[in-house]
Amino acid sequence: MSLSYRAFRVKGVSTYRYRIQCTITIPRYVRVNTLKVSVKEVIGYFAREDFTQVTTSSARFMETVSSLKPRHFFQDPHIPELLVFAAGTDLHDHTYYKTGLIILQDKASCIPAFALQPPPGSHVVDCCAAPGNKTTHLAAIMQNQGRVIAFDRDMKRFSTMNTLIIRAGASCIRSELKDFLKVDPNAHKDVRYLLVDPSCSGSGDFCIVGRLDDFIESEGGKQEKSRLEKLSNFQAQILKHALAFPNAERVVYSTCSIHEQENESVVRDVLSQVEEDFELEELLPNFQHRGEGSFSEAAKCVRMSAEIDATHGFFVACFVRRKERKPKEGNGVVKGDLCEE
Repeated sequence: MSLSYRAFRVKGVSTYRYRIQCTITIPRYVRVNTLKVSVKEVIGYFAREDFTQVTTSSARFMETVSSLKPRHFFQDPHIPELLVFAAGTDLHDHTYYKTGLIILQDKASCIPAFALQPPPGSHVVDCCAAPGNKTTHLAAIMQNQGRVIAFDRDMKRFSTMNTLIIRAGASCIRSELKDFLKVDPNAHKDVRYLLVDPSCSGSGDFCIVGRLDDFIESEGGKQEKSRLEKLSNFQAQILKHALAFPNAERVVYSTCSIHEQENESVVRDVLSQVEEDFELEELLPNFQHRGEGSFSEAAKCVRMSAEIDATHGFFVACFVRRKERKPKEGNGVVKGDLCEE
């Protein structure tokens, strides 16, 4: 996928915005659904269909992406269940996709579940789950053992999520049509892991879906500044509610926004209110693209972008409960065969 961008500043907004103009290539990312098939098996399937696997490394990732030829692919050096194909590779009608063996999901969107890493048997909450790609990724990481409760309040997106869950074979997911802010944390004392991916400006996706309405400047940037303020307040509210779960040990916060106001600023403000119990983990320390801005712990967070990482714009941070504050009873793991296949 060939995209373009130019950077400019909007008055009152601290981060750069992009418009479609030059050339950035975003490849086709394919997540292997390990609930149904192994990565090795899928690589073998594609090899038999005359696709050619090439090798790369973290250091050579962007070079390999830019030189990737049609019908060539490689295994992502950061997320092992992710395969990377040449831009423009269309797999929507492929049998593997239709039967749920593979899921078409951008690399950036795979980072939140990969960062949360709930072990098999865990109790997990996906706070704003639809349309469900991150949710099914969690189920795959957990090997369908344990429980993922997936909340969403939008009926249309909720319906789409349930379709994806069935196709993925993610039997450990229990979906609930409910506003996460109305969920009682004390009713879920067994939950240790939470994924928070709330509604955002979508500014990281604009070049893919053409959200140019997000980039209309009003006088003095007031309209956009007001919108971002409302969004960041909502995001902070969702994140604080997740951190209020009494036995939460690990909470990942992510957005598909490029704005510091929705990303580092939300993390900074919420951390200042919960730092007695939680701290930030240095997420994916070998990943070079880090958080930005004046927040002193921004480098513990991860950013992704088209021009640096060949992905959509994305942000991820991970809150972990301080060791001295961890609950002494239970471990958040489901015993027995609950939800196992």
